[in-house]
Amino acid sequence: MVDVFAGTWNLKESKNFDDYMKALGVGFATRQVGSMTKPTTIISVEGDEITLKTVSTFKTTEIKFKLAQEFDETTADDRKVKSLVTLDGGKLVHVQKWDGKETTLVREIDGNNLTLTLTLGEVESKRYYVKAE
Repeated sequence: MVDVFAGTWNLKESKNFDDYMKALGVGFATRQVGSMTKPTTIISVEGDEITLKTVSTFKTTEIKFKLAQEFDETTADDRKVKSLVTLDGGKLVHVQKWDGKETTLVREIDGNNLTLTLTLGEVESKRYYVKAE
């Protein structure tokens, strides 16, 4: 089921991402760069290990994880978080916890489109990706 997420995904559109970064506590300069950056996400699956690599001109991050197993992650904005990724109703649900806070990143596939919904408290951002040919 997780195989449908495998592939290279290019960001096409972002909604409310600056507000989401603000809610995370990301500084102004980094938010400016983050808002302009159009990252490519590469998801690969080998056995029960998933690799999620985000590549941009600003920064490249890579995490490797197994579903339903907590792991340590350093985010693109340098937060040290405890992460847990699960598959829920065809959605890849990634929860990050740090300093008593929690954010959820939900990836959904619809054909050649991937929607990433980022939620922190009342703030929600949507990022729309299209699969590379």
